[in-house]
Formats: sequence, C-alpha cells, structure tokens
Amino acid sequence: MSETHRSRLSNPVKTLPDLGAVTGAMYKLIGNGTVPQSTISLMHLRAGQIVANSYLTKMHTDALRGAGEAEDRITAVSSWADALCFTPAERAALALVEAVLTAPPAGRERVSDEVFAEAAEHYDEKALTTLILAISQVNFFIPLALIGKPLPGQAPSKQWT
Repeated sequence: MSETHRSRLSNPVKTLPDLGAVTGAMYKLIGNGTVPQSTISLMHLRAGQIVANSYLTKMHTDALRGAGEAEDRITAVSSWADALCFTPAERAALALVEAVLTAPPAGRERVSDEVFAEAAEHYDEKALTTLILAISQVNFFIPLALIGKPLPGQAPSKQWT
C-alpha cells in the first residue's frame, strides 16, 4: 500500500460552506453542560479507536491531553471495560458508544436494555440525550475521517487546502 502525505479531499468546509454552521451547532448542543467535556472526549476517542482511524484517535488524544486528562485514563480508553480509572458514569457513557459502534452478538440488539438502564442510572434525560448527540457528533465526522483521510496530527485548516 502506498503512503500518501496529503488528504484525499480538499477542505470540506470550503466545498460545502454550510458545514461550518452545522458543526458549530453540534458543538453548542453537546456543550450544554449536562455531561462533562472529559466524558464526551473519552467517548469520541473510543469511537476513533473502534473505527481504527488514526486521525480521530490522535485528535481526541491530543484534546484530552490539552485539557489535562491523566495519561493513564487516555491509555485505558481502549480497554475501558476492565480499567479501574473510570467512574461508573464514564463507564456507562463508554458502553453506549461501544454498543452503537460495534456489531452485537447474533440475535441481540445493538444497545441492550441493560446498557441503556446503566446509563439512565447516571444521567437524567437531558444528559442522556446529550450523550446520544455526542455519539451522533463523532459519527457525523467518521465518514470524513475514513474516506477523506486527513493526516493524523495536523489541523484540518493546514491540510485540507
């Protein structure tokens, strides 16, 4: 496989200027204060890991480090289910993103009643809706990351020209 040193797409915001307004609205919705930003960032990092995208994992790892997140917690996201450094509420949020983005065992629904009930123990309805929209937010960007293939570690403004 040949290595490329540029993204496959030009800057999507230049191609579709309304994308900036849509993403801004998403960030405003998610940043409503009902769920800690650290929890949302952990969820977004896990989503990048699940879809095996270096751009997303690097971006969210860097954001977590920049926000002062402990290195052991960042590292443990990949094995969150048995990591001792997450709160029960964070585990419930990570379980939601995991359930949405991974195929369930045959005959099982993707997000089981048990996974939902665990999240509902820790989050009220507004916070649950925020968690769902946080998953939607990262899912909105996953196709751009997988298909557009932005370069890990480079800001979109510097590489999507």
